[in-house]
This record gives sequence, C-alpha cells and structure tokens, in this order.
Amino acid sequence: MPYTTEDGGRLNNFAVEPKVYKAEPPTQKQKVQYLIMGLGAVALVGGLLVIAVSVS
Repeated sequence: MPYTTEDGGRLNNFAVEPKVYKAEPPTQKQKVQYLIMGLGAVALVGGLLVIAVSVS
C-alpha cells in the first residue's frame, strides 16, 4: 500500500487508484433511448402531479 511520511513521522496512507479510461460519446441508439426514458419520466411526473391535484 503506498504511503508517505509527513513531518513528525506520521504515515499517510492512500487508497489504490482505479485505472483511468477515456469516456466515449453515446451512440445514436443510446441517444434515442435516453430521449425515450426522459419522455417517460416527464410523463410519469406529470401524471403524478395530475393525480395529486385531482385528489386534493
């Protein structure tokens, strides 16, 4: 485990860092899926608001 020694003799431990990778932009299919999920979420929240208003 990597560590450093600070002034006064204290040890400072560091966690093992994960491997870094470059993220890739979403494909056209993923963009369409995100759009569908977003529209579904808006419809769900809108429906819940309509139900809440109609019940109260």
